Amino acid sequence: MHQSGDSPLANGPGVDGRGADGQLVLAEAGTGTEVGAGTVPAAWRDPALSTAERVADLLGRLTLEEKIGQLASYWPGASATPGDMAPHQHELTDDTPDWSGLIRTGLGQLTRPFGTAPVDAGVGASALARIQREVVAANRFGIPAVAHEECLTGLMTWGATVYPTPLAWGATFDPELVERMAGQIGSAMRRLGIHHGLAPVLDVTRDPRWGRTEETIGEDPYLVATIGTAYVRGLETAGVIATLKHFVGYSASRAGRNFGPVSMGPRELADVLLPPFEMAIRDGGARSVMNAYVELDGVPVAAHGGLLTDVLRGEWGFTGTVVADYFAVLFLERLHHVAAHAAEAAALALAAGIDVELPAVHCYGSPLLAAVRSGAVPEAVVDRAASRVLQQKCELGLLDPDWSPVPEALAGSGTDDPAGVKGSVDLDPPTNRAVARQLADESVVLLDNDGALPLPPRARVAVVGPLADTTTGLFGCYTFPSHVGIRHPEMPLGVDASTPLAALRAELPEATVTYAPGCSVDDLDTSGIEAAVADVAEADVCVAVLGDRAALFGHGTSGEGCDAVDLNLPGVQARLLEALLDTGTPVVLVLMTGRPYALGPLADRPAAVVQAFFPGEEGGPAIAGVLSGSVCPSGRLPVSVPRHSGSQPTTYLTPALGRRSEVSSVDPTPLYPFGHGLSYTTFTWDDVRVDAAPLGSAVVEVPTDGDVTVSLTVCNTGERAGADVVQLYLHDPVAEVTRPVVQLIGYARVQLDPGQARRVSFRVHADLASFTGRAGKRIVEPGDLALHLSTSSADHRHTVALRLVGERRTVDHHRHLTAAVTVA
Repeated sequence: MHQSGDSPLANGPGVDGRGADGQLVLAEAGTGTEVGAGTVPAAWRDPALSTAERVADLLGRLTLEEKIGQLASYWPGASATPGDMAPHQHELTDDTPDWSGLIRTGLGQLTRPFGTAPVDAGVGASALARIQREVVAANRFGIPAVAHEECLTGLMTWGATVYPTPLAWGATFDPELVERMAGQIGSAMRRLGIHHGLAPVLDVTRDPRWGRTEETIGEDPYLVATIGTAYVRGLETAGVIATLKHFVGYSASRAGRNFGPVSMGPRELADVLLPPFEMAIRDGGARSVMNAYVELDGVPVAAHGGLLTDVLRGEWGFTGTVVADYFAVLFLERLHHVAAHAAEAAALALAAGIDVELPAVHCYGSPLLAAVRSGAVPEAVVDRAASRVLQQKCELGLLDPDWSPVPEALAGSGTDDPAGVKGSVDLDPPTNRAVARQLADESVVLLDNDGALPLPPRARVAVVGPLADTTTGLFGCYTFPSHVGIRHPEMPLGVDASTPLAALRAELPEATVTYAPGCSVDDLDTSGIEAAVADVAEADVCVAVLGDRAALFGHGTSGEGCDAVDLNLPGVQARLLEALLDTGTPVVLVLMTGRPYALGPLADRPAAVVQAFFPGEEGGPAIAGVLSGSVCPSGRLPVSVPRHSGSQPTTYLTPALGRRSEVSSVDPTPLYPFGHGLSYTTFTWDDVRVDAAPLGSAVVEVPTDGDVTVSLTVCNTGERAGADVVQLYLHDPVAEVTRPVVQLIGYARVQLDPGQARRVSFRVHADLASFTGRAGKRIVEPGDLALHLSTSSADHRHTVALRLVGERRTVDHHRHLTAAVTVA
């Protein structure tokens, strides 16, 4: 959830934590030792010992109050101003906490020291260093706090690179590039003294009416898992703890309503929603998980030990921390009504497996302390959570004797005085912008084109639409401009970003380009349509730039709390589009959105359709590049685009009766299927082989514990460089439970020059055909299968017939999760 503040890291109690020589003095009460220059550290401060030994030593020294302090958090700069925050947070936010009292027994986490209000990066790093000194000096063991930030589309602070939204990552089908992006994000965070990132979002899209669809990677668990795991690897390799959100079920609420109850059986949960989290933990090394706000079959996830402990730790072996989504522990009392008071909420969440209460202490403070002292909560449960927190602090180096509160970004400046470091830290360097541009380029999807694109270089172009001459359509909800900057209109954007109109004028310097907004994103005023129509009637081509404005809790058309009643374009944008189409001038429709929208009766009328999902600070030039032809489009849809606004909720991942049939008058067939995307060049797929043998008509037998390699040659037969995406789908015609008609199990993005050919191979283990059977166990069943080599979930170029032979197998967390891909 969301919180604002007037000034992050406001002046605190003034405890400096330094002796006369300027060195930190950390006194250990009860040990008779002083940790400082020239002294022998206690066991918990000895880096030569194992993490387990150090944590056990420190935990044994802490009082109950000090253990509970490690489970608490503080939000510097938090404001309780009404109307300036999310629902329920005004009454839950205390902007005058007893800071000195809070940190006297230690502190687990600092919440969003950079992402609460606009702050210069150098000044923010200086202020964070000062607060860490105060935390260290106040508690008797000198334990620093873990600082966390939002980082979904880049570090969410003023001036940091704004990368495309996760739905755009999915459109790239390029996990290696996403990993590079995450590495850049993590490096920036560590330089500033931030240890813990609240990303990625691994919710699988189930109903695109949900406002947070923009934060998801797509509607397919394999795509979400592989792209999300790549993000985790990038962040964790940079030394920042990645937090998987939102475990689990958040995206599957009834009618796509935020916080809504989830009606889902255990098989769908296991086979669709859990796999991305499983892969990100096992293969990505994620060290933190955040609970979902929702309830599953009446049990709020924040109190669901079956998920947070049995599955996460018992089955998957997760050893990191589980952190509460903001106020989720208190919501057990306030919203879910499964706890009568804060102490009971604390008991439920702690027993279920939530280790840290975010963003501030409500339940894991005096209410938890009283519950332990009364015997209602065993102290061993507190010990369990505290040891996990201390383990991560040890892994981060926060318990080492040479730890310094001065972050790397300020280490070479010779000062951490705010006045001296202002403007000294660049969070949007050219290397970051280059990756942001590549991601934006690869994420733009050309959905349809009758030859109108690329635009002629000297054309008369009428640009129309509410998102054409603004940067609004570039930024998703969890970017600083949309999340925080929108409440600070006096501040500049913080990053350079071209509007689509400005970028198109730069791309087509010889064209005559006019502009008319036509309407706004979401109001009902139609007075601007007439002027826009007049411009279009005089043009060779119209570029209509329509879509969403991301914001929070009803203040936008996409984003957290901005759920949609249906999938019609917001406001009067459909009326504007119809009027433009009626002119007879070819219309190129550019959609800048956080979810797919249905065009209904207008679907087949545009001359071309381009989809961009909040493409970030470099999105304007990326879209203009696709329109002009300087960028060869290569994005593929991570979500299906419906034809009708009322055909939701549906995704391609459905059994046969979820598709069009004679027993229902509703046709859910999408206008554009998952995986669809066009190019300005052409590709052929030839020479399909199975285990090196040419594909024939015979069924290939594979043991239920074996694998098979399927390969083909992709050739660029056009006149320009481009990328194709080979998608591998599994079809299981008969099983003991209903199965999706097709399911993605592999993909490869292949970059090719004109005339170039490359061979793509998929090694497919039988485990990839596993599913949750009637008994609730994941099984591999013998029988017939088909592998489709496809350009989308609906366009299958080649089919390989397989038969799994041998014993039925039960598989677990150690099964093969991915198809091994080689491109040679």
